Amino acid sequence: MAESDSVDIRFDHPLHRKPVMKTHHHGRKAGWGIVLVAVTTLLAACGQDTSAPVAADDPVTITFLSYTYGQTNPLGKGIEKLINDFQTANPKITVKPQSVPTADALTKLQSEVVAGNPPDVAQIGWSKVAQASQTLPLRSLEEVAGTDEWNKHMAGFVPSVLKATPVAGAKKPVAMPFMMATPVVFYNADLFTAAGLDPAQPPKTMAQLKQAAQAIKDKTEAQGVYVSAVDPGKSDYLTQSLVNSAGGALVSSSGEVTVDSAPVITALSTIQDLTKSGVQPAVDFASAQSAFNSGKLGMLVTTGGGLLTLDAAAKGKFALQVAPLPAFDNLPARPTFSGSGLTIVAKDAAKAKAAWKFVQYMTNDESFKLIASQMGYLPLRTAAAASADPRLGSAVKQMADLVPYTAFPGKQSNQGVVILQDDAVEPIVLRGADPTATLRAAAAKIRGLN
Repeated sequence: MAESDSVDIRFDHPLHRKPVMKTHHHGRKAGWGIVLVAVTTLLAACGQDTSAPVAADDPVTITFLSYTYGQTNPLGKGIEKLINDFQTANPKITVKPQSVPTADALTKLQSEVVAGNPPDVAQIGWSKVAQASQTLPLRSLEEVAGTDEWNKHMAGFVPSVLKATPVAGAKKPVAMPFMMATPVVFYNADLFTAAGLDPAQPPKTMAQLKQAAQAIKDKTEAQGVYVSAVDPGKSDYLTQSLVNSAGGALVSSSGEVTVDSAPVITALSTIQDLTKSGVQPAVDFASAQSAFNSGKLGMLVTTGGGLLTLDAAAKGKFALQVAPLPAFDNLPARPTFSGSGLTIVAKDAAKAKAAWKFVQYMTNDESFKLIASQMGYLPLRTAAAASADPRLGSAVKQMADLVPYTAFPGKQSNQGVVILQDDAVEPIVLRGADPTATLRAAAAKIRGLN
């Protein structure tokens, strides 16, 4: 869901892989290289066609590539309502949505660009925006909208949101903030009570998280905790949030890859310890979510965008509560966000104009009120702040201090994320791999991409 960013919890988790399976990347890396070469070669041919002016009242059909559309949870229902409401308000613009699994969104978009038939609007997860902006013919949103209309629309956003996303300071703003959520701790208040814990005092540090998980495991028949750093949507938002909170970063301020630095080792070693100690099951996210939904897991650390889906599953079984991401010792928690931005790829003038109207509508005040109240994501516009579920109050407050999502340098930044998640995070967290050696090897691969 952000991309965040599991298929059941958030729109960027459509694929579930078993963590016990070993993944090889040799063929994948070569495949990405071929796609990148093909895309780069065709960029010139994908320029904007403005030679065929169309009357303002002519009907227009645009395509929308989305990994939220088509889901059967509140996210899918919410996006469908937004699309329908837009078409009601704009009867001469028809939107044809195309559903795609989250982990495949960038690859699908690249292949359609190569084929010469790209969607007019695409929903792209933040972990993939950097690569998309460098390798695909994404339109400048400001140029499509016109400076005055652009400035008027952007004025309604929470300022910290613009500072934390690729829109801020970009010479070519190509991604409109759409769905964003920070990681939180969902917990079963009934299991807390049964384990002798106070539901009104959730864990505030990683040490307390382990202690609470141990109490749940010892005094109930449930598992303790699951920290979903192994993200099936191929996003590293939670990995970054853990590393940030441990005082580090995956990329230094000078642009160097620091995947094998001490804070990264500390962060992943801490989560690995949960597994080694037995309070965290060594399973994939789908299995952990299923256990939580059935009352057999005390705490689930994942995107706050999962609130409505988890709440629906918990009704009649247990009381669901929410707490902020725990901190590391005396350091402040510094979560980044999962989620996505909306981009315009439309080639001709009429479609581009219609695409902007669509993006503008999907990110206006009323749409964000629906996103916050019915889809469980953050209210990114000031006017929508009161619409968020009260249980996500801590996440809404954290918007003031959002940590920008960090992208690996180069045109294969998303492939770097896949390497990090598959070659390092999964084997360390779930399979007991040596953190230092594993991260060193992953860092070398990521540095070798460029």
